[in-house]
Amino acid sequence: MSSADPASPALALSVRGLVAGYSEQPVVDGVDVDVPVGRVVAVAGPNGAGKSTLLKAILGIARLLGGTVHLEGRNVTGLPLQKLARLGIGYVPQVEEVFESLRVGENLEMGGYLCGKRERAHRMERTLGVFPQLRPMLQRYVETLSGGERKMTAIARVLMLDPRVLILDEPTASLSPEMSRIVLHEQVRALGTIGKSVLLVEQKAIAALEVSDWAYLMVRGRVVMSAPAPEILHDPRMREVFLGGAVAELAEQAR
Repeated sequence: MSSADPASPALALSVRGLVAGYSEQPVVDGVDVDVPVGRVVAVAGPNGAGKSTLLKAILGIARLLGGTVHLEGRNVTGLPLQKLARLGIGYVPQVEEVFESLRVGENLEMGGYLCGKRERAHRMERTLGVFPQLRPMLQRYVETLSGGERKMTAIARVLMLDPRVLILDEPTASLSPEMSRIVLHEQVRALGTIGKSVLLVEQKAIAALEVSDWAYLMVRGRVVMSAPAPEILHDPRMREVFLGGAVAELAEQAR
């Protein structure tokens, strides 16, 4: 089963044989994932498939029991999140890391704390170029924003670090269907158009596949399908997975 898009051989992020969990019993078992440069890659699967654990293991949050993680060819296996951020990996967790008591502009400024004043201003303009909807909101307090606006602020705040890879964990969690559509079709796709490499875990599988270039389908801690996102989107087994019918069959095939 191929894990890389042959049309884009340059890899921003490469995961091999990842085994991870929260005790000696692995939740993720032998997973390979590639994120080519400038592509949006989705990881989909039913509840309990191990999707979020996979991300947390890559980011040094969950316990890593085996396997390797490479960022642009550099071995970053097991490095803590703060170190990974300095090396070029941005992380937007399911619960947004934004400061509700601060204005949108202040949140973005804090996202660029590692760079000087002039560079921070440059990154601010570049980030607002990606998300122009935020410009009129810069003086608004985050606590007054809608769920979709808060999520956009969280992503923009991470962009201020100028990451080469963004890892998004359930970006539409708790959002309405319309806000979910905006986050995925406008905000996530915007990241791909500016050359960012995106690894996306999303429970709304069909919507995630619609905005992705490549996708992995996980069942019971293993990757059971890996292909261009449109192929997985239109594979009848994919829908069966979420209804339970194909879970056992695909999980057995992955062993």
